Amino acid sequence: MSYQELIYSVEDAICTITLNRPQMMNALSKTLVAELHAAFDEADADRDVRCIILTGAGAAFCAGYDIAVEKGKPARLDPAGYGSIAEFLEFWQRGDGSLHQKWEHMWRLGKPIIAAVNGWAMGGGFWYQLAADITIASDKAVFSQPEVRHISNTTFLFTALCGWKAANRWSLTGDHFDAQEALRIGLVNEVVPHADLMEHCRALAKRIALVPEPSVRLNKAVAMMGIQASGVHSGLLLEGLLGAMAHSSYNDHRAKLFAAQQNEGLKAYLDLRDGPFQPEPMGPKSAKGMAERAAAKKG
Repeated sequence: MSYQELIYSVEDAICTITLNRPQMMNALSKTLVAELHAAFDEADADRDVRCIILTGAGAAFCAGYDIAVEKGKPARLDPAGYGSIAEFLEFWQRGDGSLHQKWEHMWRLGKPIIAAVNGWAMGGGFWYQLAADITIASDKAVFSQPEVRHISNTTFLFTALCGWKAANRWSLTGDHFDAQEALRIGLVNEVVPHADLMEHCRALAKRIALVPEPSVRLNKAVAMMGIQASGVHSGLLLEGLLGAMAHSSYNDHRAKLFAAQQNEGLKAYLDLRDGPFQPEPMGPKSAKGMAERAAAKKG
């Protein structure tokens, strides 16, 4: 099938799915989400495909769900954009209550998914690389869940994978962290030089393709069905309920954010939301990252 917001290619038994909204840092639109899962199904049905690589075009893997709106219009998180409070609550209950199905769809595939995190992985993008079977990060990758700063939820997948201490450190602040911290806490399998990322992922995918197909398919199922049976599925169901409560919470802080976005645009919204948290502990715009770049220029 043809795709508008991603690039789908198959070579040497490897399907590469590239999120292709670089001007929007590959933010997840409704179209992109639908196309992504259709692409997963297409790759899974192709007998010639043995492994899937998921990556992003440009400087970002994925910046999360697209929250941009036209000036003068209510934000998606603003109850004013709905016919009633009941409709607002229903929207979030239905949306958050079904989100676990996206991750479980990825886990049901017979082909493993390698997330090649080439840059920013934030919000929903952070979640997609979490749900992948394997994650390889560029040394330029940056991870965060800044949405918690406008009242949103983290994902239980983070706790299940990295433990509650690490998950709480980053989920309770929305702070950025770099690829080496992601490796330290077990979020990613490896960190490789940015220029080598896709070659490294393809080499790993080729090794997986050497293993007989039934073995790969069934052993992926052992891991991914096993973690669901051991409690992750139940944790994700609870996350859906609490996430809907978080998204439908409304206070003065949120009202100021929505007013800034409605009257001045997305940049004003992000400046107001993230400004108090600057400088970030890690990442390109952090004090650490700026110092490293300055040292590299001197060298």
